[in-house]
Amino acid sequence: MTFQNVNLTHAGEVATLTLTSKKGSMGPTFWPEIPRVLSDLGGARALILRGQDLFSAGLDVRASAPVIALTLGNPEAFAAVVAEMHAAINAFAALPIPVIAAVHGWCIGAGLELISACDLRIASADARFSLPEVRLGITADLGGLQRLPHLIGTGRTAHLALTGDPIDAATAERWGLITELLPTPDALFGRAQALAEQLATLPPRAVEGTKRTLQDRLPHAQSLDHAVRWNAQHMSAEGLAQALK
Repeated sequence: MTFQNVNLTHAGEVATLTLTSKKGSMGPTFWPEIPRVLSDLGGARALILRGQDLFSAGLDVRASAPVIALTLGNPEAFAAVVAEMHAAINAFAALPIPVIAAVHGWCIGAGLELISACDLRIASADARFSLPEVRLGITADLGGLQRLPHLIGTGRTAHLALTGDPIDAATAERWGLITELLPTPDALFGRAQALAEQLATLPPRAVEGTKRTLQDRLPHAQSLDHAVRWNAQHMSAEGLAQALK
């Protein structure tokens, strides 16, 4: 399949999804492409999400405004438009395989909300992150305000969301938004590939169960029960024997 806004490539069991739209922007044609392209992952056991010239300038406001303007004042119509955006972002979280966001350059608004749905986030030193919706008269509504507090805390999420001020890569690492900081984009993409290859060697059911347990954020006892039941269903004697070698 060919797409206007993204390009999917495979190298062994690692897939890479590159945002190819101008500045990685997300316009009306971007959102429906994501579920379609993710259905083409085949046997990939890890996915890298990256940009081209930069990671993402976020929502393409100019292209999206005519669609959104028609729904203002009509909560049901507005929700229907946003539901397609939610489905695209949630599709990454719903994958059974780990998703690594490799961020270079700007990661703005919807781009930041997108990476918050990924499992691992790494960046190069030139990366910049911002959630500027409030400056545009918008409450961020693509999952960032729900996911980011679990990653960086409520206070730091409030700082990003209420001020709209950007943070640099070093700050993002200090806050825990990213877990590895590489000196250059080339080093970043090399590290993302190596990390994805490492994850692809792990038992897929164990990886999926770990991802699900982390993402579901259930109450403590319920989360423990979920993990126990997952293991009871998916662990194997062969796997245990292999682990003990």
